[in-house]
Amino acid sequence: MDVNVKYFETKGNVNTDETLKVAKERAKALGIKQIVVASTYGETGKKAIEVFKDLGVNLVIVTISSGFTKEGWIMPDNVRKELESKGAKVLTCIHALGDDVSSAFSSKFGGHNPNQIVAEVLRRFSQGMKVAVEIVIMSAEAGLIDVNQETIAIAGTDRGADTAIVVKPSYARDFLSFEIKEILAKPR
Repeated sequence: MDVNVKYFETKGNVNTDETLKVAKERAKALGIKQIVVASTYGETGKKAIEVFKDLGVNLVIVTISSGFTKEGWIMPDNVRKELESKGAKVLTCIHALGDDVSSAFSSKFGGHNPNQIVAEVLRRFSQGMKVAVEIVIMSAEAGLIDVNQETIAIAGTDRGADTAIVVKPSYARDFLSFEIKEILAKPR
């Protein structure tokens, strides 16, 4: 099979529209009905709702965890309600690949836990790759996607979207069965 991969010269939100377009085309081609999108403040989530509205997909928008409130990286309640009113599921929970209890210990005492190692390996592809894998696991754990159906995950570097992948999802405890089937877009 021949599948084109979109490589971006720069990272970040300048690539959001193209990333969503590439993801939509592949979702249509493969008949994928589960889309998971990272959106800290809601802008990418709003765009995703518009792009995927005619495909009848299960759209899950994953925010950054509430542990980042001090940094101000939290989706406002009115934005969450707007996204949900348009049919998206919005998830805020602990991050699957870091910023959890084990991170507190490694920060204080040193060393690395498996979550951090997996996150760092995925970041070798791009920050968006790490987040894309992470949000699928988080969505599976919350019961918002079916782990038996291929899913498209969309994430990015800082703000916006610059990475899209097709995956076979898994729960965190079954992580070794998680598969990245296709890379659709990423920063070069």
